[in-house]
Amino acid sequence: MPPVFAHGRLRLYLLKLLDEAPRHGYEVIRLLEERFQGLYAPSAGTVYPRLAKLEAEGLVTYATEGGRKVYSITEAGRAELADRSGELADLELEIRDSVTELAAEIRNDVRGAAGDLRRELREAASASATQVEDESWKAAKEELRKAKQEWKEQARRAKDESRRAREEAQQARRQAKEAQERAREEVQRIAVQLQEQFARSGGVLGSLAGAWLGGGAGPSGPGAGPAAAPTASAPAPASAAEAEAEAEAGVGWAEDLTPGGDPARDLDRLLDRFRDEVRDAARDHGVSAAQVAEARVGLAAAVARLRATLRG
Repeated sequence: MPPVFAHGRLRLYLLKLLDEAPRHGYEVIRLLEERFQGLYAPSAGTVYPRLAKLEAEGLVTYATEGGRKVYSITEAGRAELADRSGELADLELEIRDSVTELAAEIRNDVRGAAGDLRRELREAASASATQVEDESWKAAKEELRKAKQEWKEQARRAKDESRRAREEAQQARRQAKEAQERAREEVQRIAVQLQEQFARSGGVLGSLAGAWLGGGAGPSGPGAGPAAAPTASAPAPASAAEAEAEAEAGVGWAEDLTPGGDPARDLDRLLDRFRDEVRDAARDHGVSAAQVAEARVGLAAAVARLRATLRG
């Protein structure tokens, strides 16, 4: 007899059954027997220890109703089931193959029994060819007819179960593929939003974001190091007043960071936000040596502007 579940797969299938609805142990055993069209029925010694282990791991819980434990899946159990959706799809295919193999063995057993019965009938008929067919002969023919009918019914049920398992596995794979596509689209959407946020950012932080993403750099300032000359698309403010006016153009950036009553701490939070966004952009899109050099120019310009602003 081939194994119905590979090692550890019955545990996963129990989570699937409890995800469908809360069930007590006997109901789980009966449902497994129905899913296999009577070809396989696990014992209580197989099912109850696994339910107890799942409960100990926090994947299922139970409530006592009428003196019996009714098991339900927990959020942790649903999370594991979602993480192993691909494995569950493979398990559905394995179940279909197991049902097919079990049906094949039953079919072979029925054929062998029918062949033995026919041979015995032929021998009996040869020994009593001149005798009138009696009740024992009729009973033997009826047994043969019933055996054939039972084999046909079991083969039909196995075929139906195999088709259903194949359809469920295909649906599970389709859902997993759709989830991957949605995740990929969400990542792309976030990346586009980040680029748009850098493009809209104004003022000192906007100038630094523009320099990092390929925009023009501002002028050099005290202690700023070498810097590129201002371009027509990014003119350098000649005074702290102009720097302040430029900063007002980008007030929408980091507007979710509300003031906390400590200006020094608020400035630290803004700088942390800017640093994180620049690092995310570099990680998502890569960075070259030329871009690092250009970023250095932009950082120098930003430092100069911040110094002018903080000096008032």
